[in-house]
Amino acid sequence: MNETAFGKLRNLTSIYLTHGEQVLLLFRQGSRVVNNVWVSSAGGHFEENELNDARACCLRELQEELGITEDMLSGLSLRYITLYRNKKDIRQNYYFFAELKEYGEFPSNEGQTKWFPLEEMPALEMAFTSKWVTNHYLAEGRFTDKLYAGLSTEGHMEFVELTEFE
Repeated sequence: MNETAFGKLRNLTSIYLTHGEQVLLLFRQGSRVVNNVWVSSAGGHFEENELNDARACCLRELQEELGITEDMLSGLSLRYITLYRNKKDIRQNYYFFAELKEYGEFPSNEGQTKWFPLEEMPALEMAFTSKWVTNHYLAEGRFTDKLYAGLSTEGHMEFVELTEFE
């Protein structure tokens, strides 16, 4: 029986920062989880005190990696929650999106950052869930304020809207 049968989980957050029709992406280098691909602007693992607060984790990672604070953002919102299983663990990732109030250079301690036109995102080499989230976001998500759940299968990810109900 492999480790995932015992429920080993890896909880992560990611945030995509936009300014108009531009998105700030990070070419992550030196990571043991995702390396040498384009990913969101910032993100990482939950600290123990953040396990029930993905937003707090997202804001901490943003401050640590890019020096960006919440007052520099508008429209911060959780837009996607994805599940992905590999041989080691089950990864649950919380994807946030926000607009940066000011356009600028934001160096990262996790790799190289670069602004891209939104329409160039599909051509970039990205981590599996990042690729599916960004493609869905460009096609549908950016035109709504809905929250989506993404469930991965081999080579694909299915998205459904998470709706409130009692």
